[in-house]
Amino acid sequence: MSKITFVPAGGLANRMGTMASAVMLAEKCTGGGETCNLDVIWFSTWGLKAPFRSLFEPIERSNFRLRDASFLDTLLYDRPRPKNFRLTRPYQKLAFKSCLYEHLITSLCRRNFDFAQWVRASRRVYLASYSPFLPYENSLMQRLFVPVREIKDEVDARQERFASRMIGVHVRRTDNIEAIRRSPIELFFNKLDAEIDNDKDVGIWLATDSEDVKRGMRQRYGERLLTSAREADRNTVGGVQDGLADMLTLSRTSKIYGSFYSTFAVVASQMGGIPLETLTNNEGD
Repeated sequence: MSKITFVPAGGLANRMGTMASAVMLAEKCTGGGETCNLDVIWFSTWGLKAPFRSLFEPIERSNFRLRDASFLDTLLYDRPRPKNFRLTRPYQKLAFKSCLYEHLITSLCRRNFDFAQWVRASRRVYLASYSPFLPYENSLMQRLFVPVREIKDEVDARQERFASRMIGVHVRRTDNIEAIRRSPIELFFNKLDAEIDNDKDVGIWLATDSEDVKRGMRQRYGERLLTSAREADRNTVGGVQDGLADMLTLSRTSKIYGSFYSTFAVVASQMGGIPLETLTNNEGD
């Protein structure tokens, strides 16, 4: 029997994508008489101050366990990083045969690292990641991440206000320098103006972490634009819940225009099984 202790890191969309990869990894390591248990520990940290249970229904899968981190988990299983003086690393080196931390994942993927073979060889491993490392189907995301009733009801209420055809837009700003540089607001204006020229009745759902973007979009598109009335705040439970509602509302539109280097729109498109077009000026190419 193998066991993966897995810590999803990063923002909400990052965690959802990398958790789906972890589930796929455990499945790859199960079969032929072998069993692989997946133990997920969800930390409420800066940028995502919300326990899993406040966002999603429990995940019911064989050989799977997820828990919101306790104080003891913070002392033993949190990712070693400057904030905790890397004090968790000595324990993890003793408790696990092998550990892989998030800063290595991207480079390992580029080298076609065999994560399943790593688990089989080590048996007892620790893995922390903020990015997907194995491919997965959209249907897996939809099965894993079922929102709690409060959030589903909010998304349903928003959808009731939709026009007959809705375009989703995700404009990432704040701390994402690449999204700001590579996906200027003019690119979104151009796309949305063209959509309106083709369909005068089209509606727009906007998800963004910028109040300036909301004001500019409202001024340009008026009543055809819908967006959350709440200011983005990922350091309160209510703020993270609203962010998830934004993502799921995006997933119910007909297509999404998204920002460069942001997983939020990617996961929304996967949850809804709808097309995503990332808008970029290609300055970095």
